[in-house]
Amino acid sequence: MPQQRFVTVVTGGSRGIGAAICARLASDGHDIVLGYRSDGSAAATVAATVRERGGACATVPVDTADEASVDRLFDAATELGAVTGLVNNAGISGPNGRLADADVAGMRRALDVNVLGYLLCARRAVRDLARNGGGAIVNISSAAATIGSPGQYVHYAASKAAVDAMTVGLSKEVAADGIRVNCVAPGTVWTDFHQDPQRPAKVAPGIPLGRAGQPEEIAGAVSWLLSADASYTTGAILRVAGGL
Repeated sequence: MPQQRFVTVVTGGSRGIGAAICARLASDGHDIVLGYRSDGSAAATVAATVRERGGACATVPVDTADEASVDRLFDAATELGAVTGLVNNAGISGPNGRLADADVAGMRRALDVNVLGYLLCARRAVRDLARNGGGAIVNISSAAATIGSPGQYVHYAASKAAVDAMTVGLSKEVAADGIRVNCVAPGTVWTDFHQDPQRPAKVAPGIPLGRAGQPEEIAGAVSWLLSADASYTTGAILRVAGGL
């Protein structure tokens, strides 16, 4: 009898770290419910990679800051099976620059996606996982949560500090339900997230390992936290930041 695969919801899965996570999880035995904001073509490309690696994949447009949209995302998992995990990855930087110059609308949207979005997705995941006998949640935070990102996006750093606190608190709240909640905090990674495409190269001299990270290096940490090898790990914030 074939071994049952994991069914994992990944938000922000169409590009960057999210795309790498989807690909890695497919290789490691996961079927994927890929949530994406607007780029259906990019989501389809990632879905094709997932299928090439042996996983099933459903792609679902989602606004993670909207409760009904989050419910539609998780409801789409029914075609793949019972949800066993969530990777909370969808995020935006909001305005770049000094806080004194930041526009309120941009900051509010960043907080909605990066904090409320994570809370809504985790809330729905906890409901489903508890009903299904347990599972795991991995939140994607950032080294910015402790560095603070002065002069760049203090509001974004604050939102990621909220993710860290959410991880710790929720992990204790749902442990008795058989649900593990952990966090990966990347440093600077080569993706199109940055307003300046060359920022990873520019900051490399200040990173102890001397370089920015690759999305696949974050994906490996996420896969481990979702695996049986991390069965005694919950409430952890795993920093994958080159020594920062």
